[in-house]
Amino acid sequence: MKNIRLLLCIVLLMACIVPIHAAENADEKKGIDLKEILFGHITDSYEWHITTINSHPVILHLPVIVKSSTGWHVFSSSEFAEEKDALGNRPGPYGLYISGSKDNENKICENVNGKETRPFDISITKTVVVLFIDAILLLLCVLIPARWCKKHKPEDPAPKGFTGFMHMFIMYIYDDVVKASLGKEADKYAPYLLTCFFFIFLANIMGVIPFPPGGGNLTGNITITFFLALCTFLITNVTGTRAYWKDIFWPEVPMWLKVPVPLMPFIEFFSIFTKPLALMIRLFANMMAGHSIQISLSCIIFVMFALNAVAGTSMTVVSVCMSIFMMLLEVLVCFIQALVFTMLSAVFISLAHVHEHAKN
Repeated sequence: MKNIRLLLCIVLLMACIVPIHAAENADEKKGIDLKEILFGHITDSYEWHITTINSHPVILHLPVIVKSSTGWHVFSSSEFAEEKDALGNRPGPYGLYISGSKDNENKICENVNGKETRPFDISITKTVVVLFIDAILLLLCVLIPARWCKKHKPEDPAPKGFTGFMHMFIMYIYDDVVKASLGKEADKYAPYLLTCFFFIFLANIMGVIPFPPGGGNLTGNITITFFLALCTFLITNVTGTRAYWKDIFWPEVPMWLKVPVPLMPFIEFFSIFTKPLALMIRLFANMMAGHSIQISLSCIIFVMFALNAVAGTSMTVVSVCMSIFMMLLEVLVCFIQALVFTMLSAVFISLAHVHEHAKN
């Protein structure tokens, strides 16, 4: 009960902090730029806005590493101007600027022969920093239980605390997801599938926390979900059996569905790509939508205060209650989305070995 009360207190605190962060981005004279607040949270950037103290923003400036038409340049993102020019760009050194155009919005660009172009950019952005933080936390979550297992024998008493919790969590995913889908081949693919689950779950949870080191929308970035789906795609198809590929290019269907028009082989081949595509879009869309709804509910307070104080005061209670509900729902979604991605990956790998399982 104490742990449950502590969890509820943390969620309540987090739900109340979200409106505070939204308020920090509001300009009393110009009003609230809802688009900037919303997309400023869910999109990548070259700097990490942490908080605002006495109207002074606390920003973690990140290193910019680009190769432009004038060569390689390494500098801090603080060298970009805070104010935008007449074209909506933020000027910087070496002829570079953060573009405000529709095609390259919030990307580093340069003007070459009168045309806006993007240089080769390998900067350490907010998403990259969050990725490093989540990777370090994931290593700790794995290495601490592994260290206990190395020092103890199977007949020793079960561990307690964090190590015991991780043992329980790992065995739950292994037994009910990995082994249930892959059977005798579970040990072969368990390292990848367990890594997928805990990386996605940790990244999702860290994205829900509204203050550093959390607050990064990692799994709401489609490049991250694309890479995860690509890994599943490669493992599934590289390790697929001969019977798996035969069912794709020469399935057991009536001949007229294969010759002269290869209708079924085309559909089966197309499905190879739709499966990882579904994994990528599902995770990306659900996590981005969750963050968007959370911020939007918080912004309702300040929109209503712009009308009058009575409407703003009454809506504050409603918005905070809805934020708490969404926070609890978002924590559940964090777990479900990690579980669904891992389970579907295990199923896709299993389908590539389905005939081998049947023989066994």
